[in-house]
Amino acid sequence: QVQLQESGPGLVKPSQTLSLTCTVSGDSIRNFGYYWSWIRQPPGKGLEWMGAIAWSGSTTYSPSLKSRTSISRDTSKNQFALQLNSVTPEDTAVYYCVRARRVLVTTPSPDDYWGQGTQVTVSS
Repeated sequence: QVQLQESGPGLVKPSQTLSLTCTVSGDSIRNFGYYWSWIRQPPGKGLEWMGAIAWSGSTTYSPSLKSRTSISRDTSKNQFALQLNSVTPEDTAVYYCVRARRVLVTTPSPDDYWGQGTQVTVSS
């Protein structure tokens, strides 16, 4: 059973860096053919794909967030991480980590595995 679990601070101050970690169990993040994404959902809005790291370690980012986003991984811990710099209140959202067979995840698929999500609020 594949499981993903997000962790990180629930409150971040404006202009600071949001850092989240996704711990994966039941699968290896180096498993061929899978992409490991970060997706967020601001209150009252739809899902927004932020970026992904592939089984190979290569990364792809949403053009709108690319300048502020970094996704990395620690294969020894089977984790991947998100950093979002210079946050504003508009970055307040529920953040999800996702395993999928495609790099761009705009809607859930039955083959995907999602974490439960973690609320991050940007406020002073």
